[in-house]
Amino acid sequence: MTEGIHIKRPVALVTGANKGIGRAVAEQLGELGMTVLVGSRDAARGTHAERELRDAGHDAHAIPLDVTDPASVTAAAATIKQRFGRLDVLVNNAGIAGDSNRLKPSEADLDLLREVFETNVFAVAAVTNAMLPLMRRSAAGRIVNMSSDVGSIGQMSDPEHHLFKIRAQAAYPTSKSALNALTVQYAKELRDAGILINAAAPGGCATDFTKGLPVTRTAAEGARIVVKLATLGRDGPTGGFFNDNGTVRW
Repeated sequence: MTEGIHIKRPVALVTGANKGIGRAVAEQLGELGMTVLVGSRDAARGTHAERELRDAGHDAHAIPLDVTDPASVTAAAATIKQRFGRLDVLVNNAGIAGDSNRLKPSEADLDLLREVFETNVFAVAAVTNAMLPLMRRSAAGRIVNMSSDVGSIGQMSDPEHHLFKIRAQAAYPTSKSALNALTVQYAKELRDAGILINAAAPGGCATDFTKGLPVTRTAAEGARIVVKLATLGRDGPTGGFFNDNGTVRW
């Protein structure tokens, strides 16, 4: 019998889960009794995170996964199918910011802009599509896309909001706005399938991603909204954008 094919506990895949908010999400889902699949582009780091999570008492398994590599995505889906039979939760956490110094809109490095969108938008679609056949086997599929407050056009364009004052960037904020729009479209398609999909804004957290920025919020704090959306009941929202305080303006 294939390993784990009759596993009873919910199975969750978190991309980019070897560090930062993704790692915190994996840990919190593990605390809820889920089998956590640690998606990581770096196999060694993924294995290290798996070991740490297992040492903490969680059922964790490293899954090599480069979200921008179609062959890697296909292989990850095949591995999950063989070992676990289904997927209940998908957290599309992996993302990049790009070099903000080279992404002023009027002077943007277009190759870098494409690179950011490749990871933050196109890869989300690729991973989601690869995992959907496994999620359709779940009684309560949940997808969470890791967005950001800077993806809110309403907040970024509001003179009364603190984000209005941050410098213009062509890549990261716009990629997250595009991700939000993509989330809505997936929600429209998947509504009748019972798969809920939402975007999460974890807030600025003190991780490698925000080095040099004056943030004190922890990765564990940022992970909470992701875990909340990953564990919604049947009557939960879909196609929304949320942070700890509730709905975020598009």
